[in-house]
Amino acid sequence: MSGGPAGERVRTVYLGSGAFGAPALRRLAAHPRIELVGIVTAPARPVGRHAVLTATPVAAQAAELGAGPVLTPERLRAPESVAAILALAPSLAVLADYGQIVPAALLDLPHGALNLHPSALPRFRGASPVPATIAAGDEDTAVSLMRMDAGLDTGPLVAQMRVPLSGRETAPELEAHLAELAADLLDRSLDGWLDGSIPAVPQASDGVILTRPLRRADGALDPDRPAIELERLVRAYQPWPGTFAEIDGERLVVSAARVEASAAGDRPGDLVRQGDEPALATADGRLVLERVTPSGKRPMGGADWLRGRRSNA
Repeated sequence: MSGGPAGERVRTVYLGSGAFGAPALRRLAAHPRIELVGIVTAPARPVGRHAVLTATPVAAQAAELGAGPVLTPERLRAPESVAAILALAPSLAVLADYGQIVPAALLDLPHGALNLHPSALPRFRGASPVPATIAAGDEDTAVSLMRMDAGLDTGPLVAQMRVPLSGRETAPELEAHLAELAADLLDRSLDGWLDGSIPAVPQASDGVILTRPLRRADGALDPDRPAIELERLVRAYQPWPGTFAEIDGERLVVSAARVEASAAGDRPGDLVRQGDEPALATADGRLVLERVTPSGKRPMGGADWLRGRRSNA
């Protein structure tokens, strides 16, 4: 693959919506080989209790950069959406955290379509790779740059950067960190991709895990599982779907927790005391509830919730 004469800028369209894609847009707009001719993102949506119409993080980044035009199709594969993008005459598409299937017309551009993905592909393809990485307790992860094909995150790899994990990351923290690293990876890889010196290498066929969109029910903390697994879920499922425990018929949202050893007499599902804090006894260990939100109330420390519960008993 040749990028043409040295110094020639490549007409590029960017597709992204979520926060993971905003740093990559910033770096792409500044790249000397790239002529950013359009940005495709989801339409503004009502957000919050007051349903305030809110643009995507990528749209907000585009406005800050003064980049455009910004296209907001409801359905990317609709013929009119494809026609509007092709009218920009792009030679390259770059995608990060967009959330819709990319039509063949964009995959087949002269320089193809590149996708930034926050996992060590082929591990954790699909909709929720960052939560899956934390929930699995992986010691490291990666950001991956692939050339897209018709499959779901199945395209050949252009570049990949491994990232060590501390075991304390929440999903928002890890996503923000990976977003910046992915932007760096894209910035460093574009010249080689465009001039043909970086090939796309097929992904391995083993070790593939396909993740799905998370549902509210996924946040249930099952005390028949080990506490170490539940603590990972607390970090992995922020901000969505959140995690919760059922305590004496009350749903208690848990936003921070730690693991302690079991004590004699612990039965999975029991609420026990760990010093001044509440803990959920599990199949192996105690899940200490450090920060919680009772139904209809504001977030509070677990110890404060426990004191209030005793005083109302």
